[in-house]
Parts: sequence; structure tokens; C-alpha cells
Amino acid sequence: MSFIRISALLCEYQVNPIGLDTAGPRFTWQLEADTNATVQSAYQIQVSMHPSDFEPASLVWDTARIASDQSVLVAYAGLALQPRTRYFYRVKVWNQSGLASPWSEIAYWEMGQLQAADWQAEWITPDPSHIDADAEEAYYLRKTFRVSGQIRKATIYATSHGVYELELNGSRVGDWELTPGWTSYTHRLQVQSYDVTSSLVSGTEHTIGAVLANGWYKGNLAWTHQRNVFGSVRALLMQMHIVYEDGTEEIIVSDSSWRASLGPVRMSELYHGEIYDAGLELTGWSLPSYDDQDWAPSIELGYGKETLVMQENEPSRVTEELKPIAVIETPSGETVLDFGQNMVGKIRMRLTLPAGSRIELLHAEVLDAQGDFYTGNLRSAKQSVTYVCNGVGEESYAPHFSFQGFRYVKVIGWPQDIAFDATCFTGQVIHTDMIAKGTFECSHELLNQLQRNIVWGQRGNFLDVPTDCPQRDERLGWTGDAQVFIRTASFNYDVALFFSKWLRDLKADQREDGGVPFVIPHVLYEKDHSSAAWGDAAVICPWTLYQVYGDQRVLEEQYDSMKGWINYIRQQGENEYLWQTGFHFGDWLGLDAKEGSYVGATPKDLIATCFYAYSTSLFVKTAEVLGREADVVEYTALYERIVEAFTAEFVTPSGRLAGHTQTAHVLPLMFGLVQGSTRERLAATLAQYVKEQNYHLTTGFVGTPYLCHVLTENGYHDVAVKLVLQEDYPSWLYTIHKGATTIWEHWDGIKPDGTFWSDNMNSYNHYAYGAIGDWLYRKVAGLDSDDGQPGYKRMSFRPRTDSGLTYAKASLITNYGEVRSEWSVEESGDIRYTFQLPPNTSGEVILAESTLSEVTCDGQKLESISGIQGAREEEGNVRIELGSGVYRFQIQRTNSLSLSF
Repeated sequence: MSFIRISALLCEYQVNPIGLDTAGPRFTWQLEADTNATVQSAYQIQVSMHPSDFEPASLVWDTARIASDQSVLVAYAGLALQPRTRYFYRVKVWNQSGLASPWSEIAYWEMGQLQAADWQAEWITPDPSHIDADAEEAYYLRKTFRVSGQIRKATIYATSHGVYELELNGSRVGDWELTPGWTSYTHRLQVQSYDVTSSLVSGTEHTIGAVLANGWYKGNLAWTHQRNVFGSVRALLMQMHIVYEDGTEEIIVSDSSWRASLGPVRMSELYHGEIYDAGLELTGWSLPSYDDQDWAPSIELGYGKETLVMQENEPSRVTEELKPIAVIETPSGETVLDFGQNMVGKIRMRLTLPAGSRIELLHAEVLDAQGDFYTGNLRSAKQSVTYVCNGVGEESYAPHFSFQGFRYVKVIGWPQDIAFDATCFTGQVIHTDMIAKGTFECSHELLNQLQRNIVWGQRGNFLDVPTDCPQRDERLGWTGDAQVFIRTASFNYDVALFFSKWLRDLKADQREDGGVPFVIPHVLYEKDHSSAAWGDAAVICPWTLYQVYGDQRVLEEQYDSMKGWINYIRQQGENEYLWQTGFHFGDWLGLDAKEGSYVGATPKDLIATCFYAYSTSLFVKTAEVLGREADVVEYTALYERIVEAFTAEFVTPSGRLAGHTQTAHVLPLMFGLVQGSTRERLAATLAQYVKEQNYHLTTGFVGTPYLCHVLTENGYHDVAVKLVLQEDYPSWLYTIHKGATTIWEHWDGIKPDGTFWSDNMNSYNHYAYGAIGDWLYRKVAGLDSDDGQPGYKRMSFRPRTDSGLTYAKASLITNYGEVRSEWSVEESGDIRYTFQLPPNTSGEVILAESTLSEVTCDGQKLESISGIQGAREEEGNVRIELGSGVYRFQIQRTNSLSLSF
């Protein structure tokens, strides 16, 4: 008998989240079924305040049965939700035959501190007459309180100016790193929620403690050594709500009753590392028994709470641990640990050494040509961690408020009379704790390593904001890097919350005239804004999130920002339809740049106008989705005039382009600005340019992400394949031969002779060129979505078996469930395919250069397979319509089976 059931309940993309800050949280669920082509025909959602009571009188929302196939991001529309309240929900569905599922398991979400008026706590900091506000040391703050009744629930809401860690009764609260994260603090500051019910005992004293360091708020930022960018005073805001079984509530708050001290964290900076003196440890400082009479008082600062928002994206965490794979004695006599992987995070040390032993760790990405430790590319970032031992048994320590980018760690200060022990050191990987979603694998091991490098580059640079590099004195949220990589990022991990949060900061930092800063959060100079391809992140990123997740709310939230960016461009210069003014990065780091220049040879006004047209076209699509008809009319007309102006300015009557570079040809082809014979000529010219370089690229940040897509889509897939499979400089695989385990900023970060690109800008963990991952997933493995039904509601499978491989396979866990596309070429020449579509989705398969008579599914004729809803031959290809299920096709070149539908 057939069945249908529900799994993977999510609320706002999360499992049982607490601390939500939205009036209408959205629910997503996946279906499981034992029959192909299963479609949801109706659903019912019930919400209760009691996990075991879903009787009608106890419900705060009951949709009843709603005829709809929507199972993704269904918005709550019940009674007004109350602050700090937990709600429980369950879901039931029906399939197309009317078969009902059982009720799902019960899940929950909890609302956060919603209004500034809900805060009774005050911002506090140590009294500056006792502790210097500019002290390098971290602040320690504590308060003791008593719990008197039987506890039903206890929740802490906390944030800071700076970065903080909490302790309760001697134990760390939560496992989040670098809270409250990095936002545009002037406009938005995140608050974290912690369920501490199990940590409190009725009738006893408890102590809550906090440690505060500079972080992004007032620490060193960017290469100009800025400090105090957002403020000059570290501060804590904390409120604990204790709900007793009788319904009464007690609130513990940060106020002037807290005590303050300095402690063992002597210095902590994001770029420079941390100094920790274990001899100064405040043993038991967050326990009630600790004597804090010598501690200083705290003062209340009177700051407002209007900018507070609840935590919006996943927190940063330690997600993996790595042990050294080797101990290297360098030619210079240094002791260096090799962790085998360029990673981002910190080192945990477990040491049993004499008191006063001073162990210093320096962090680097590569060794030089002689095999010595190399830190030149860090610029002014010290990336140094120092630990002073107290000599009391085994000591365990990892930096609290700093992170480093490294593969190699130089150890200084190990006592000469004690044998060096590499097992004392563990690398702890830190990044935003996104859920891994996609996989790609093929028969070419270097391509598999490339995919791993792309993933590690994303992990290293998606640390609360999408940074350009994680090691030097920069680590900023460059908009151009983010927009070129976002589609690849969304294959590897679930980035819906990560980018939604970052885009809110982009909107907050956007200028009144619509200009977009180069980096978000904006920490550079006032003039640093609005380059083409960088500012376009305001439009490209929200549209991509909509394509990948079907999230219409992100378009609604960012609509004014998107429109503002288009209007900013529109106001530049004398010609409303060309963008020929202002500063632009151009094709940054293009290999066709003039000697001594970072900017490729492609004309900047050509690049700018192409992106102007592209962003305008995406804004029109956004307006169509949201039903903004007046804007559809106005901006469609604008787009058409931009294309006309582009053609008049840059395309000759015979169809030649004014820019004679690879990137100049890539952009109009990718963005659909040329058609017909002009398109054919530009594509042929682009392919010829690649061939003239012996199948190498000359593109930079702007052209590289689209280059292979354009070649494949315009009939030159063979050229794209040869380009990607190149193993000498410049190429993706060249860097792997040079030892890369992440993506480099420069194609020749390490030159063929072993020397380095200039120290001033040479990151070995810089994800932008990892955008090729999008092509591997979508073009080689053939796993793609139908843009007409966003969020992978409808799949488009078009695998390319002519990719110079014997097999390729990709998978992706979408909001509907797992999607797979796999193919292999047998020695006989037969081709095998496997496609998987989850329930409540459909798709089309295109099998190139084949006929219906050659195709079988599980050894049977297509018409006998449940879930295959049609098949036809078209232009030398076979196109097959599929419902949900798993399908295994085989093409046998001598097969003569017939098919009719």
C-alpha cells in the first residue's frame, strides 16, 4: 500500500530555533513517498503553545485543509506572537490521490526579545576610573544571584559592543564563537538567545559572567590600522528571564551591580592574535564562591536598544578538528607544524610544561621556495598567539576572540630540555555553521581536489560575513567577491540565512543616493563605493537567493535597495543609458592587464554598462514576481534603451565588439545583450581568443565566473573543457600542482619558478575564482533548476558526457529533498544516467545526441516506467518529462526499442 509522510520540519530554515524576530515565521517540510510522481495536493498546519495539546481550544493557528502544493516557506498567519514564547507546530499533507499522511513529529520555535521596551537591562562597562577603557586586556564581568522557585524555563538574551563569551556557574554558555557576529553596528546589532534551564537549580546561588574583547566593534580593521570604527567603549547587555512553574517570572539584568576585572587575556585582536597568561587566571571567577571584593565596579552607559535585532544567521562554531600531518624543521632551523590544509580557525594547545614557559604560535599559509616559514602576505596582521604556562598539570587553551588563516604553524619557545610533542596541538576549524548541501565528484582527481578547494575556501571565508581573505589585515565583506560566488556557495552549503543577514547590512549601509559601499559592513572611506560588478551585489545576490530557495521575502526586503542601486547608476553621467563615469575596479586582476596594473584590459565603461543592463533585467524580473506593475513597465523600457545604447556604443554594424578581450566578449553573451548573428560572431571570437592562448584564460574577477558558462551555452563546450583541464599556468589545476588546498587570489600566487606574487595582495584563500564550481555542478554533472519555478521546484537535468571524463555526479539537498544527477560512460560506449527528484517536484532531462530508440530505463521501455510523463526527440536530443522518483537510464547505441506516448 502506498504511503506518504513528512520529514525535515524547518522554521525559518532552522530546526527548532529559539530567539526568532519575525511576525510571520515560515515553515518548510519534505515529503517521503514510495511511489513516483508524488505531488502534494493539500496541507494543514497546527500551532499550539503546548507540545502535547493540539485540541482545537488550545491552538493559536490552524490552517485547516488548504488545497496547495506549497511545502516551502509557508508563512504563519495566526494570532499575534508573544515575546520570549515557545510555540509548537505539526504538519499534515495529502497527495494527488487524496491519501493523507500522518501528522508530522512535533517541532517548535521560540520568539525572542522583540521590542526595545522589553529590555530592563542596561549597557554596562567597567568603571573607567578603575579600568582603562582602552586597555588591551579583555574585561571580565560577573554577578551572583539566587533562584528561589521551581524552574520551568530560563533563557539568556545577550549582546555586546565588542565580542563576548558567557559563563554560568563555571561553565561556558553555548558553543558560539565571536558573538554577536559582525553587522552594520550603527544600524543593526544581533542578540543571541541561550536556553540555560538545565544549568539552574532552585534554592541556590548562581553566577553569570562575561568576557569582553574588542572584536570588529572597536578593534583593528582594514589595512589602514583603523580602530574604534563603530565605537570606543566595550559594553555588555544581558537579560536572563527565569520562568517558574507557578507562572511567575524573575529577570536578572546587566546593571551597575556587576563587578569587573582584568584577567589572563592580555590582548586579543582579530588580525593580530591573542596573548594569554595562565599565571593570571581568575580560578573559579564565574562561580558563586569566588571572592570579587577586589574587583572594580561597573557603570551603566545609557545606550539605547533601538538597533537590536535577534540573531539572524547560523552562529560561527568550531566545526572540525585537524591534527598536524608533519613536523617540519625548516632550513632556517624553525619548528613548523603542517596541518595539511589551509584552514581558518585557531590552535588548541594541551601543554604540560614548567610555569612561565612562553609558547608563541605564528600562523602562515605557505612555505617559501627554500622551505622556510613565509608571512610576507599577511602584511601588518601578526597572526600570533602567545600562551604563558602556569605549570599546574595539563593546561588546555585556545584563543577566545581571534581567528587565523593558516596551514603552517611555527612554534617558538618550546623548552629545549623537553622533547617536542606535536600531538599537543589541534587545529580547530571555525566558520558560520552552515549545513552542507551539495557534492560533486568525477573521474578526474584534480577536479575533485578543485571541488574540495572551493569548499574549503568557502568555509574559510564565510565567517559571519563573506570575507575576501581570512589571514591578512583585511578580512572584509567585499561585495564583488560575494556576488560572483553566491551561486556556487549555494550548491555547497545552505546560505539562505547567511546571505539574508548580510544583505540587510548592505541595505543598511547603502547610501541615500543608492550607491553601494565596496565592503559590507562598510568600514572604508566615504569615497569607497559604487563600482560596477561590486555594487551589483545589491541586485544579483537577492535574485540568486530567490532562484535557489524560492524565497520571495528576500526580494520584498531588498526591493528598495535593488531599485536604489539601479537609480544610482541611472543618475551617473550625461547619458542615462550608458555608465561611463566614476571609479570602477574593472576586470580586477585580469591577466591581460598592463604591466604594474591590477586592472584587466577590458574597457571599464563596457563592463559597467553590461552590469547596468544585467541588474536592470533582474530588477524587472523581481518586480514581476512581486507584482509591481508600474516598475515592470518603467524598468523594462529602461533595460531596452540600455541594450540599444550598448549596441550603438560597443558593437559595430558588422557585429564586432569594441573590446578585444575575453572578458569583453563574455559579459554581453552572458547577460543576453546580443542576439542572432552578432551573438554567433562574439561567441566564435571568444572561443578563438581562448584557443590563441593555447586554451588558457586571461580573465579576472569579472570575466572568470562566466567564461565557461558562455562557452558551453554557445556551442563551445569542448573549449571550456580544455580550458578547465589545463594544468599549467594560468589555470585552476596549476594551483593544485603548486600545493593549493583552497582557491588563490592570483593565478600565480606562487609562480612556476617558486617565487611569490607581490606581498601586498597575495591571499592563498580567496574564493572568487572558485565560482567555477557552479559550472561543474550545472554544466558537467547537469544538475540545474528551471528558473521559471524557483527553489528547485522543477529540475533541469542536462548532463554533458562530452566533458573529457568517464563519470560525473552531483547531489544537492534542496528544500524539497535530495536531487541527484549522475552519468558514466562505459567502455562499450554505452552511457548510464541516474536522476533523482524528491516528492512534490518535477523535472526535464535532456540527453544529448541520442534518439528514443537508444534509451531505456532500468532495462525497460520508457512508457512502462511509472513517473515518466512524456518523451520526445528534438534537435538531435531526447527530452524526457519526469515526476519525482529515482530513474536509471541507459543509452545503447544499437538499441532499437520504440516508444509512443
